[in-house]
Amino acid sequence: MSAADLPVHLRISLAAGVRFGPGKADLLTRIRETGSVAAAASAMGMSYRRAWSLVAEANKAFRAPLVEMSRGGEGGGGARLTKEGEAVLASYRALERLLLTEGAAYIAAIRDRADMSDRT
Repeated sequence: MSAADLPVHLRISLAAGVRFGPGKADLLTRIRETGSVAAAASAMGMSYRRAWSLVAEANKAFRAPLVEMSRGGEGGGGARLTKEGEAVLASYRALERLLLTEGAAYIAAIRDRADMSDRT
């Protein structure tokens, strides 16, 4: 399930106004799956420049980098999540699941009171 499919979007505020939320979490997931920032960006319909910017921002926001890059060359470059990246992503996904399961009744109560029509 992608972040866009969830009824609630969790964003955690970090230092210097940086936030870690569904976009960065999905990007880390795609980097883990593809081994490449470029491939992850392409899979998400995002420019490489934007993906690189998000990775750099996330790497600076934590005590240790979340993504480790290797330069291109004969075998090509690549990217992989560090232990810190795996831990942050696992914690974020666990918190997301907890919010959706434990908070489901509250989410439903709020949505039941909302006007869900497409008024503009």
